[in-house]
Amino acid sequence: MKLPKNRRLVSNRQFKAVLDRRRRAGDALLTLWVAENRCGHARLGVSVGKSCGNAVVRNRLKRLLREAFRLSQEQVPSGHDCVLMISANMARRLKHPTHGPQAVRSMTLAQVQTSFISLVKAVFETGPADPQSRGDKHSHATTGRTT
Repeated sequence: MKLPKNRRLVSNRQFKAVLDRRRRAGDALLTLWVAENRCGHARLGVSVGKSCGNAVVRNRLKRLLREAFRLSQEQVPSGHDCVLMISANMARRLKHPTHGPQAVRSMTLAQVQTSFISLVKAVFETGPADPQSRGDKHSHATTGRTT
């Protein structure tokens, strides 16, 4: 099932608005960026770079990320935009010549959904972000985790 267009981030400007807020959480599988919106409902943007593999691999990953959001979107408070990305560590594993194809095949929707839900909880249990207090654009300000 496809996410309706009003539930997706589609323009570069929309993605940039979320990424510039610097409110994120990450784990071994995913990185989640969050920002408030004025839509009154949650929206999703997915970014899977070429470092994750060829087009077949990237499209499978994007389908998994979108479906995890679709099944769990009630976990995201209304009025927030989310950008989901594959973590840097996972991207390196996926690119590995011998382990990469196995890593993609073994990644399940349940794993992605569990990771997404835990990251949503991590981002929202810390309270509002203050972008002025951070100097490092790539720090995990809300969770203290590093990727």
